[in-house]
Amino acid sequence: MKQPSTTPYLIRAIYEWCVDNGFTPYLAVKVNDRTKVPLEYVRDGEIILNVSADATRDLTIGNEVIQFSARFNGVSRELSVPVDCVSGVFAKESGQGLAFQQPATGAVTSSLAPVESTTESDDKPTPPTGGRPKLQVVK
Repeated sequence: MKQPSTTPYLIRAIYEWCVDNGFTPYLAVKVNDRTKVPLEYVRDGEIILNVSADATRDLTIGNEVIQFSARFNGVSRELSVPVDCVSGVFAKESGQGLAFQQPATGAVTSSLAPVESTTESDDKPTPPTGGRPKLQVVK
């Protein structure tokens, strides 16, 4: 028997953690033919969505799909994101959250992506650029 994915449960948990702590929850989504998002806001095959209560209406985080309404440039849009297309969920203010690994086939596994790579090679990891992460409104 195939074991159900833990991804939707982890997404809901981080979402609730953000709300409980006064943070703004964001979803990073890999866009494909199954995602229903405003394509004009997609960059490099990915879109970052604010899923806070102030930014959405009728948010439903189901086990298979996340659905809600949101305004983009003043126009209300219906969005639908398959859970397996979510590549991460995080708090805007702190950057804390979870990233999900995506195999080459494009399907998301429920295991967590490591924050730092632990390779056995002699390559030195690239140092962080410093500072806090920044989000910008792209028009």
